[in-house]
Amino acid sequence: MLWCARLIFLGCLILSFFSAPSLAAGKPNVILITLDSTRADRMGFLGSRSGLTPNLDSVARQGIIFEHAYAQAPLTIVSHATILSGTYPQTHQVSELGSPLGAGLPYLPDLLHAHGYRTAAFVGSVLLDPRNGSAPGFDRGFDVYDASFQQSKGDGGKQPVERRGDQVVARATKWVSTDAHGPFFLWVHLYDAHAAYGSSYDRAVVAADAALGKLVAVLRAQKLFDDLIVVVAADHGESLGAHGEAMHGVFLYDETIRVPLLLKLPQNQMAGKRIKGRVRLVDLAPTVLEVAGVPIPSQMQGQSLLRIARTNPDADQPAYARSDFPQQAFGWSPLESWRAGRYLYVRSPKPELYDLSADPGAKRNLAQTSKAILATLASQLESFDSHFGRQGSKPETAGLSSTEVQKLASLGYVGLQKTPSGASPAVSGTDSKDTIARANEILKALLNVSEGRPERAVPALQQVLAAQANMYLAQYGLGVALAQQGQYAQAVEHLHKAIELQPDSAWAHYEMGASLVRIGDFKTAAIHLELASARLPKFRDARLLLAESYERLGKSKEAQIEQKKISQ
Repeated sequence: MLWCARLIFLGCLILSFFSAPSLAAGKPNVILITLDSTRADRMGFLGSRSGLTPNLDSVARQGIIFEHAYAQAPLTIVSHATILSGTYPQTHQVSELGSPLGAGLPYLPDLLHAHGYRTAAFVGSVLLDPRNGSAPGFDRGFDVYDASFQQSKGDGGKQPVERRGDQVVARATKWVSTDAHGPFFLWVHLYDAHAAYGSSYDRAVVAADAALGKLVAVLRAQKLFDDLIVVVAADHGESLGAHGEAMHGVFLYDETIRVPLLLKLPQNQMAGKRIKGRVRLVDLAPTVLEVAGVPIPSQMQGQSLLRIARTNPDADQPAYARSDFPQQAFGWSPLESWRAGRYLYVRSPKPELYDLSADPGAKRNLAQTSKAILATLASQLESFDSHFGRQGSKPETAGLSSTEVQKLASLGYVGLQKTPSGASPAVSGTDSKDTIARANEILKALLNVSEGRPERAVPALQQVLAAQANMYLAQYGLGVALAQQGQYAQAVEHLHKAIELQPDSAWAHYEMGASLVRIGDFKTAAIHLELASARLPKFRDARLLLAESYERLGKSKEAQIEQKKISQ
């Protein structure tokens, strides 16, 4: 959904890898298929009897099944950054607010491209569109990055921000048929399950499975499938009301963090092998590089799944996950989780401990009765955080230069130079367990905003903000909803508050700039649009408005520069 694009982003050490010449010979073609918001418990190959996934089950019979795979974040953009970079969220620091993928990060398509691979991406959502979504930098290393979603029209009309899986597959198979010369890496992102709100989640899973089946059929017809490396993984799951969460993005329980994961090797090597040990999505990029015979950068923080499959398939790897979304969106405490042995530990103001072997639904919190186990897992998580660096309590000005801070201060923004407290990021502040109903209300209101129903969103968001004003997402959403109703002066008030809460949010700056243009304050608009364009450099609408602001200010040269950037 569109609101996500805007509003919504000790055991895992760097290991050495051995080569696999039998797999790497001839540079095999590689396809990565990511299933958005797809729960593990809907998969037939993982035990579901609902019959939703016959095509996935067929691929599973020809590959390696990882029975217990875990995402590192419950959000689309953050999780895909981990999948494609092989690094943890606190390392890549990508968020749902438009934070770019760093140019210095190792990046799977870039590495494969540098070793002779043709590379292409076909994605189903504006979330992953580097030009119009919240994924700047994701197109690095791709010869083709097929997204090109449009978020707005000059006449106020609505543009699509997602594609059905069959449409994505049709575009991908056309590329395979016409342009995939030599070894290729193809990423296909199926968004159907993420877009299922208001309809049937299970039907959306069926649609994604059917789209995957069409892709496999074309590859078989072209005699490509047998020699392919195919990786299939969900980026995260979906709560569907579990633990009180209507959607996803906040909690770190199995409903959103446990994901389906398959690996098909050339000539179906290891077909039918089931890996019972716990693995992680951070392990995917190193795995693909190993089977492709490409050196694995030392900066990657996962390990090859082939090493696990060959040596100790039943051994659990500790699995880390985090969500900074509660902090960024609502001003609550961020969450971190640590899965080790049979336990799940969640670090939050009210700590949680679950014995998943006896309590797979994580319904009985043992934190008060099993304090020795709690202390052990907390210590392991602390060691992990110390190794990779704790980023959860970053300054509010993260991502702003000193010049940008000064510009915003001159416009009346206050409190932009606060530094974080010394407290652990997930043990102080509001606990999301106590306020998840409020998060649900805000996200429902933002769904109405994204679907063009601001009259439903405005009263809901006003009511929420009357109880708690320091919520970025509610202030931002109310600002956008008021702008949709043409109430630009009121929109500016709420967007100003949103920027005070998240000063590096590209989308808040863009919406502020757009509203200021409507009321004729081109000087202030230009500052906000400069900030938005710096963070979303390929976002056409921001540069169009910036060029217009420069023209109105008599800065024709600057306007011409922006116009040239638009056409590039």
